[in-house]
Amino acid sequence: MVTMADVARLAGVSVTTVSHVINGTRPASERTTRAVRAAIERTGYSQNVLARALARQRTQSLGLAISGLSNPYFSDVIAAVEATATNAGDTLLLAETRDDPEQELKAVRALVERRVDGLLLAPSPGAAELALPYLRTQEIPVVLLDRFADDALDQVGSENERPTQELVAHLVSCGHTRIGMVVGIAGLSTTVERVRGYRAGLRAAGLPDDGELIADGGSHADRAREAVDALLDLPDPPTALVSGNNHMTIGVLRALKARGLKVPGDIALVAFDDFEWADLFSPRLTVIAQPTAQLGERAVELLLSRLVDPSLPPRTERLQARFVHRDSCGCPASAVVLP
Repeated sequence: MVTMADVARLAGVSVTTVSHVINGTRPASERTTRAVRAAIERTGYSQNVLARALARQRTQSLGLAISGLSNPYFSDVIAAVEATATNAGDTLLLAETRDDPEQELKAVRALVERRVDGLLLAPSPGAAELALPYLRTQEIPVVLLDRFADDALDQVGSENERPTQELVAHLVSCGHTRIGMVVGIAGLSTTVERVRGYRAGLRAAGLPDDGELIADGGSHADRAREAVDALLDLPDPPTALVSGNNHMTIGVLRALKARGLKVPGDIALVAFDDFEWADLFSPRLTVIAQPTAQLGERAVELLLSRLVDPSLPPRTERLQARFVHRDSCGCPASAVVLP
């Protein structure tokens, strides 16, 4: 645990001076103040860590730092986390990361400084450079949720590779050989694993994998719309699309509608992530459904068990996702073939 003495040593001042700078109890020179603040930033020191160590008592609160609070997928996960935390007698505090490493660091700092007993984090692509090093300096249990980023921490998420391979295999079984994919934010484990599954599906079917049918949707509806336009403008465009998550699926559908293309008559569509109204479209969407409730519940369970026994070895758990056959793939139910 980083202490005030560590900050003082790095800043080249006394512990008393560090205390006065932090608490504003005595004036310090601008140079000294800058040195102390720089040392605090470098060490990740938090007064609340020291307070927690002295108090040795719970605040009955858990923190959740996550991106896209308006995303239906994450909304479902958040609901499950909140319900499980409440049932355990804890209050849930939320912080938005926007999948931006700097904002993510601010979010986890804010939660730590509010003395949450434990922290759940859906890590951004840059978490390994900022948020995770900071959290390693804090005396607080952490569980990574949905995305995998550090085997030294507890983490829980869905299977991604095999389910995406199943989507490709299903489209192949229905006669498609030009299958495009709209992918999410680069660097996320979910993006990497789903692309890996897509490519594995192509290889298993003996189809070429030259990368031209992969387009960056950035986990955003507008970016996904642009990605679809790029795929459809290819000299030999795809006859089927795989959308990497539900937020991008909205953009995919908008792009196809703008082009006057009908699903599945003109182009087939399958997607990763189910959502409440996926079966209300015409046609209804064929998807991979993630176990959102179980993900939220299990993440809180791992965090609470870590609070009880900090000596537990780190655990990585993958929950099974489910293929849901509907109409947007253009295949009859009898055509479902999974590897």
